[in-house]
Parts: sequence; structure tokens; C-alpha cells
Amino acid sequence: MVQKNYKYLHFIMAGFVTVLLCSNLIGPAKICAIELPVALPLIGSLLVFGAGNLFFPISYIFGDILTEVYGYAQARKVIWAGFAAMIFATCMSQIVIHMPSHSAEPFNATLQPALEVVFGSTWRIVIASMIAFWAGDFVNAYVLARVKVWTQGRHLWFRTISSTILGQGVDSLIFYPIAFYGTWSNEGLISVILFNFFFKVLVEVIMTPGTYFIVGRLKTFEDEDHFDTETDFSPFSISDK
Repeated sequence: MVQKNYKYLHFIMAGFVTVLLCSNLIGPAKICAIELPVALPLIGSLLVFGAGNLFFPISYIFGDILTEVYGYAQARKVIWAGFAAMIFATCMSQIVIHMPSHSAEPFNATLQPALEVVFGSTWRIVIASMIAFWAGDFVNAYVLARVKVWTQGRHLWFRTISSTILGQGVDSLIFYPIAFYGTWSNEGLISVILFNFFFKVLVEVIMTPGTYFIVGRLKTFEDEDHFDTETDFSPFSISDK
């Protein structure tokens, strides 16, 4: 079987990895809080969330586009690329933080504490982020690919939203308990999980028209509309089938 030479696959992969890294490196350092005019069930009147959650759902949209157009096998490679990038970024940040500072440079007195605050995440948050991303993205890709075959390529909106519900559900249920159980109250933990889950799904719903447009254009430009009828769905394979 001859491997097709895609024009835009690498651009989609670059966008996916960029959003993933920025959301995990920049966002978690800031916790946001928004006061609501009315209290919501299980959430209350104060929304508390990590700033990275404003942009992390975009990575799922990239994942939907990859799986829908190019298939699960190509999406699997991109997920592994993102996972490797997260490991490298984590190792790099820890090395930079722990390198001895030059005492004669006054700026280091301000820079070092800032680096430790922004990039010095605890081991629980790092591990939780990696496991949640890996599991959630593979669930998202698997569900979308399977449902595409089941629906015979119809109802893209149903595939993207249902796969996001399951993928983001797995992501949230893994990340927050591993990262914060025992340090946050149980009520606060449940509140944050629920809000972030519903927010991520809402972003997917709002972006559905854009997803339709991009998917349609890519299918035309790439002459590709992959159906995973004979795919090896093992997340540990890097084959093209």
C-alpha cells in the first residue's frame, strides 16, 4: 500500500502540539475565578478554573479533524508526538529551573522564583496532565473513528460532540483527582471537574460550524475521507493501519 503524501497533515499536527504545550505550560500557573449573578447546581456562584482550560479544548478540535479526515492511525501518531513534546518540555523546564543561577546577574534574583512558580509544577500535576491527555485523546479518536463507520460518515456533529463528551470526561476524571485530591476539598474538586467538563464540551459545540468548514475543505484538498474499517486500534502501535 502506497502512503499518500498529504499537504496539510503536518500543519495540523504542529497546531495540535502547539496548543497542547501552551495549555499545559502557560495555563496551569494561573487559577481564574468568575463571580456569577446566580448560583448553579453543584458549581455555586463562583467559577474557579485553570486559565489553560480556555484553550485546551482546541486540541480536541484538532484531534477531531485529524481522525475525521486522515483516520485513527494518523491521529495516533500525532497524539504520541504531543505526548513526547510534553515529556521534553517537562524535562527542559526542570533542568532550567535547577541549573545554578549566576549570582552576579541581579535579574536572576527575580527570574528564578518566577520560573519556579510558572514551570515548577508538582510531580502530581505533571503525571496527571500526561496520563489524562494520553487517555482522553485516545478515547476521543477511538470513539470518533468508530462512530464514523457506524453512521456511514453522516452526522459529523454527533461524532465530534459525542467523542468530546467521552474524551473530555475521561480527561477530567483522571487529571483533577490525581493532581488535587487531598489538597482541595471534595466539594471544590467536584465543582471544578463539572465546570471544566461542561466548558470543554461547550467549546466543541460552539466550534462545530468551524469544524464542518475545515473538515470539508481538507477532505477536498487532500482527496481523503478515511474510514477506519480495518484499523488496528491499539494505542501502542505506530503503523499506518
